[in-house]
Amino acid sequence: MTHAIRVYQPGGAEVMRWEEVAVGAPGPGDVRLRQAVVGLNYIDVYHRTGLYPLPLPFTPGLEGAGVVESVGEGVTDFSPGDRVAYASAIGGYAEVRTIAAASLVHLPDAIDFDTAAAMMLQGMTVDMLINRVRPLQAGETILIHAAAGGVGLILCQWAKALGATVIGTVSSDAKAELAQAHGCDHAIVTARQDFVAEVVRLTDGAKLPVVYDSVGRDTFAKSLDCLARRGLLVSFGQASGPVESFSPAMLVQKGSLFLTRPSLFDYVATRAELEQSAAALFEVVASGKVKIEIGQRFALADAAEAHRALESRATTGSTILTV
Repeated sequence: MTHAIRVYQPGGAEVMRWEEVAVGAPGPGDVRLRQAVVGLNYIDVYHRTGLYPLPLPFTPGLEGAGVVESVGEGVTDFSPGDRVAYASAIGGYAEVRTIAAASLVHLPDAIDFDTAAAMMLQGMTVDMLINRVRPLQAGETILIHAAAGGVGLILCQWAKALGATVIGTVSSDAKAELAQAHGCDHAIVTARQDFVAEVVRLTDGAKLPVVYDSVGRDTFAKSLDCLARRGLLVSFGQASGPVESFSPAMLVQKGSLFLTRPSLFDYVATRAELEQSAAALFEVVASGKVKIEIGQRFALADAAEAHRALESRATTGSTILTV
């Protein structure tokens, strides 16, 4: 027998149970994977609370890295012993799991398991944001909310490598220092600074072509106020809660603005898209242009503690769960 986290009803971190589970042989098209490390992401909280409902019971987690133990019928791209990683298959909080081979990518020798589990979902999300949703141009100035978080630190570095000027919001001076050490040119501490006023000041009133907002309800309206005419708000998370309903006419009133709510899963929906995104991430990390900051490590059995830390904004960078 092996172990996994199971959720039988939506709720707080306490609803996650560490239990013995049976994992059978992989079916057609599947792989049996012994995991080394599992990634923690805010979407795991949304699944646990029922904000993004899943059929009950379920094992949370979308991201991990490990070694293939066996393969099912029809699997030709992977073999036992292969080092692999993934970022889009529910069921990650487990020591051993079965997973569709189509969800996996081969892990280069230069990328260790900790780094892979800390970056796959967040790093491919950043690739989506700056290379696919709207290709970022050298010389542009952008705003990144939660700049000291897992996505934020990767986004700051990758945007800087592309030649952008990066403004980031953070909640403390310590997080400001961390963001600035990872490519953020101007860190705004929201506990004492109004980020709209700072954006206006830093851009001499010109404002911004694009804002990346993973916070949601608390920042949404003001994020729109940071945009120049025909600017784009990329809303890709809701750590503070879902955005309240609003009239699309507001986008006109604020300068014919654009709004998108992208999901990574729609940008890696095909095998070619998944491999292209993963390859872009592996390349930028291997080059040293983006360094993955692992701020916290928890045992997989202590996933509830990790969730509490994430929700209380006590984390920086990426958090991993070791198996």
